Amino acid sequence: MGKPTLADLQAFMVVAARRSFSQAAGELGVSRSALSHAMRGLENDLAVRLLHRTTRSVSLTEAGERLLARLRPVLGDLDRALEDVAHDDQALRGTLRINGSEGAIRQLLQTVVPRFLAMYPQMELDLVSEGRFVDIVAEGFDAGVRLGEAVHKDMIAVRISENLRFLAVASPRYLRKHGRPTVPEELQAHRCIRQRLPGGKRYRWEFERHGQAVTIDPPGALTLDSNTLMVEAALDGLGIAYVPESYARDALARKRLVAVLSEWCPEIPGLFLYSPGNRHIPAGLRAFIDLLRSGAG
Repeated sequence: MGKPTLADLQAFMVVAARRSFSQAAGELGVSRSALSHAMRGLENDLAVRLLHRTTRSVSLTEAGERLLARLRPVLGDLDRALEDVAHDDQALRGTLRINGSEGAIRQLLQTVVPRFLAMYPQMELDLVSEGRFVDIVAEGFDAGVRLGEAVHKDMIAVRISENLRFLAVASPRYLRKHGRPTVPEELQAHRCIRQRLPGGKRYRWEFERHGQAVTIDPPGALTLDSNTLMVEAALDGLGIAYVPESYARDALARKRLVAVLSEWCPEIPGLFLYSPGNRHIPAGLRAFIDLLRSGAG
């Protein structure tokens, strides 16, 4: 059995997180063929197969899963040692990876990101925006940003926005033609612009008033997967959309859209940055959180 190098073990961790040689190679700054060759060498050194390879994807074998589980704490200790040295030198270095929805990442870009990059020029921010709710640990992220109600209780969470609410909106032209619903159940007689969630399911509209909760699976011939597109469709008079208020605020102010059922649309907890509560917080993430808490963004 050969002796694996630290670089090969770290590369294996990246491949395991990305489940893709192409993505991992891009992150590591090497060619796909060089990375594949390195992983073959690692498997030869350990005399065990670690990865299942297909033309489009990579998955871990049982041995690969065991190695990954053992490497995480070991390399985590190494990362912490290096971060402590960097912190003592007052010069944070490394990459901070954060996952969130497009709206969540936009919130960070408009607040804390500019100041963080100015204060820590040797840090690199890798912000990934996507609609699906990912396992940030399994996919190699340091933190995620989601609505407070979607964050698990075992996470450390820091608020990054005020409370928000979803609103049902429609164009004045649509309402003149089809009437205005006064209770959620009346939506069943309307054309609704439905939303497809990243997992494939359609979003069910949730309303509440005086403790009475109503969930509607809205009817409609149009389904979209973007809040921005849903607002545009509502502006075109194609139906009633149910979107975060921030997406419709400009059109509402210009009276190009009208909110309906507003009394059935209470506020919900806003956006939170979260990270695992049972893991060491990297120095870069600590600095990012400190800026969030201080309101420095």
